[in-house]
Amino acid sequence: MKQYLLSAGTSLLLLPLILYSSLHFLRPPQTEKEQVLFRGIVYKRYARFTPRPIIIHIVSVDLTVPGVKPLVTPGMPLGSDRETSASTTSEFLREFKLQLAVNGSYFHHFEEKAPWHYYPRSGDPSHPLGEVISNGYRYSKTEGGWRVLCFSQSNRAQIFDSGKCPMDTIQAIAGSKILIERGKPKVKFLQDSNDKPYPRMAVAIDKEGKKLWLITVDGKQPLYSEGVKISELTDIVMDLGAYTALNLDGGGSTTLVMATRQGAKVLNAPIHTKLPMRERPVANHLGFYANPLDGGNKGK
Repeated sequence: MKQYLLSAGTSLLLLPLILYSSLHFLRPPQTEKEQVLFRGIVYKRYARFTPRPIIIHIVSVDLTVPGVKPLVTPGMPLGSDRETSASTTSEFLREFKLQLAVNGSYFHHFEEKAPWHYYPRSGDPSHPLGEVISNGYRYSKTEGGWRVLCFSQSNRAQIFDSGKCPMDTIQAIAGSKILIERGKPKVKFLQDSNDKPYPRMAVAIDKEGKKLWLITVDGKQPLYSEGVKISELTDIVMDLGAYTALNLDGGGSTTLVMATRQGAKVLNAPIHTKLPMRERPVANHLGFYANPLDGGNKGK
């Protein structure tokens, strides 16, 4: 009986470790990959091992392809106790039947103390920082220190240092630093002594605003992907030939998801409450509709 109790107790103690370890095997492999996901949307994964392990995910979106259309998380009506209800990127993708989605703006309030103690949870009140527009409705106002990515009615993308979009903007989402402006890096950010490796999310566009890149870098996962500095993220975006680029919310928010016949599939390795492959509920997201490769029409 004592031996049975000892064995049962040991198993219970080891169970959390076994479950935690199993999460690591769900992460994308440290190999390179290229795949056309939908009409106008191409995915590439890069693995680097110097100066540290890094996994980079880059999605290119051709905004001129029929069926490709952006969507930012819709906001709540005026008078509500919130601007949005927090949700994971997969929840956002499923709710609006999108083909691709990433996390979006920085937001408040946020707390992360333990796997069971964090805020917000899905459905909780949340407030994006900076200007946010969804389907023409501006539900989060321009704030100092935040820049913005704007989509016009003609599907043209632009990034504004002023943080305010033009009047004809249909979708918009805010970010922090502009990494690249007019094809050149913002030098003052490259010289930041506090620039440390971290999970990152960025969006970049070409000069005409007709091609867009989503850049996702996994981090905070030793021996797998430790993240990049803002200066390194800027170099990655520069190699794409982007004209302008904006840094979006990173850290544990960093998530890239696509739609499959089996449901939402996470393409990167998010880490929330120190658990790999756990998605963080965030205030808003940027998603895309697109037509499938088989010729069907799922675009909205």
